[in-house]
Amino acid sequence: QVQLVESGGGLVQAGGSLRLSCAVSGDSICLSTMGWYRQAPGKERELIGVIINGGPYYAESLKGRFTITRDNAKNTAYLQMNSLKPEDTAVYYCKAEDVQIMCVPPGRDYWGQGTQVTVSS
Repeated sequence: QVQLVESGGGLVQAGGSLRLSCAVSGDSICLSTMGWYRQAPGKERELIGVIINGGPYYAESLKGRFTITRDNAKNTAYLQMNSLKPEDTAVYYCKAEDVQIMCVPPGRDYWGQGTQVTVSS
């Protein structure tokens, strides 16, 4: 059973920072790509960025304020968000793509439960 548990969301004032975590658990799992997404009220879920072995890649519109990192030893990905704006208010989700058991394909994708980030003006 693969589970993704997100944490770190909350209420922050504009200009502040938050760091989200996404811990992946499961027996004998092999992780490759992990991604962060967000969904604001009334809007579609949008990609923030992904991180693979070669490094992070970001949606063009969000470059500069958001940083994605990962700790492979802990099977955890992080999203550091700086200079937050009220329009960053959304539910933030992490996604683990192509998770394989014992590194044997095929893998499948898993989503976290989401964590609310609210930025006040």
